Amino acid sequence: MGKQRCGWCKGDALYEHYHDTEWGVPVKDDATLFEFLILETFQAGLSWITILRKRENFRAAFDNFDYKKIATYKQDKIDSLLQDAGIIRNKLKVHSAVTNAQAFIKVQEEFGSFSKYIWGFVDGKPIKNEVKNYKEAPPTTALSDAISKDLKKRGFKFVGSTVIYAHMQATGMVNDHEVNCFRYNEIQ
Repeated sequence: MGKQRCGWCKGDALYEHYHDTEWGVPVKDDATLFEFLILETFQAGLSWITILRKRENFRAAFDNFDYKKIATYKQDKIDSLLQDAGIIRNKLKVHSAVTNAQAFIKVQEEFGSFSKYIWGFVDGKPIKNEVKNYKEAPPTTALSDAISKDLKKRGFKFVGSTVIYAHMQATGMVNDHEVNCFRYNEIQ
């Protein structure tokens, strides 16, 4: 028998690798937090595996998620992104990546880093839930509602509560690994 994993990732090598190495691991690095934020916004309405399969294409198309570059994208770059079959070519989401990069920089200027801002919502420590089956994990919480509301107030787009809760799970602000998953107690 192999390792016991969360049910959502079983049977797909890419999903399992992501689950085993990234999902739920606390991320405090602004560049990585921005990457996940952009990927989560593009995921809205789609499956995460779709985004994972296109992740390298997104990295290439969006200058390795360099938010300082993305914040300065002009219409010609946006037009080229909308022609890039390797990414999700949703006009509103592409535009939101630029808007979100600009808002991200403003948050950094106000708080010193985006990490200080976002992790401040959980006092710098992950929330460890006790999920028995991934289907029982909530799509939103009162906290993701509050973060979503605050991000929107700061000019961010495509940051509804469901997107934000997924971002919190991905970046380890909450540990929603199933309690019988081998990663549940490994991640601190």
